[in-house]
Amino acid sequence: MRGVTAVPESACSPELVWLAEEVLTGGVRERRFDVDRGGRRVPGLLWTPPAGGSPLPLVLLGHGGSGSKRQGYVVGMARRLALRHGIASAAIDGPVHGDRRAGRAASSPLVMAEFAQLWANDGDAMTDEMVADWSVTLDALQQLPDVGAGPVGWWGVSMGTITGLPVVAADERIAAAVLGLMGLTGPTKDRIARDAPAVRCPVLFLVQWDDPMFPHDVAIALWEAFGSRDKRLVAHPGGHGDLPPDAFEISASFLARHLTGEGERPG
Repeated sequence: MRGVTAVPESACSPELVWLAEEVLTGGVRERRFDVDRGGRRVPGLLWTPPAGGSPLPLVLLGHGGSGSKRQGYVVGMARRLALRHGIASAAIDGPVHGDRRAGRAASSPLVMAEFAQLWANDGDAMTDEMVADWSVTLDALQQLPDVGAGPVGWWGVSMGTITGLPVVAADERIAAAVLGLMGLTGPTKDRIARDAPAVRCPVLFLVQWDDPMFPHDVAIALWEAFGSRDKRLVAHPGGHGDLPPDAFEISASFLARHLTGEGERPG
């Protein structure tokens, strides 16, 4: 079911503008927004649960390389959190991904090559921009009357950890985080190593044991570097893109436990 809305910026917050599309599927409301951060456009999606209420727990979703905020598993996680746990979710496009491409070609190999080049040549600046983008997005979302300033979680693996771990380290509002498919390696290894001890919220870390991009030894080294006293590692066999369905179930239950204090809702 689709509807069109035009909400003036002043009706929600100084930074957030709704775009003219709204989707309602199975009671989950999906809305497309842009946040203006000093002239830098941050494109995002917000999902809210059928029951509504405010303040809502909110999970920030970081997508993987060559994907976007509309990636299938991102939407699937958002809907799972909304329907089974009554949790809102939001996702923004990563650097050179999704609606940030402004009409440029968007084939997966091209996007991945551009991201790899950016990560290699200007990784720390790229990370700083994403930390700032997420901070202003969270500020704007928590001003919405149907979201409010409830507890906040993070879910993001692979690129969602490369750029997301520093977000978790920097923002004290994040009360629990699911990270993974990443290790102490790559162009921003030193940045990740500095930020990991500042991650002190409960952490669930997902590892693919046969991952050729981030082998399990560098993944375990990153897990060991987290500053959290409550950190757990879940490993599955398989390569980088082979996360099994139960990894998403475990993730949602972990976040729900820490953000709502409840387990999965019946039905």
